[in-house]
Amino acid sequence: QVQLVESGGGLVQAGGSLRLSCAASGSIYSINIMGWYRQAPGKERELVAFISSGGNTKYADSVKGRFTISRDNAKNTVWLQMNSLKPEDTAIYYCNVDGTTTLGTDFGSWGQGTQVTVSS
Repeated sequence: QVQLVESGGGLVQAGGSLRLSCAASGSIYSINIMGWYRQAPGKERELVAFISSGGNTKYADSVKGRFTISRDNAKNTVWLQMNSLKPEDTAIYYCNVDGTTTLGTDFGSWGQGTQVTVSS
């Protein structure tokens, strides 16, 4: 199985920055899409950003210009650099990774979630 380990969440004041990290390990042959989702209390989970193996990226409109997603294929790691944070960014952030296992099967794996809290 594929496991994800997230880090980087915490408490920050509005206008500050945080960098989230997600490292994948396990029976991985290749990784296709790496992305970040978030869910605030009482809200539905939403896609924040994703990056393909070729480096193509997409962002939610609410974070464009403030967040940057990047990856290191050799380390099976994806980061989310979050700048100019706003209270509305407060949520649990989840890493998601899709790819192919060493057995040739597709997989989708979720991280445990990391809390990001932005104070006014």
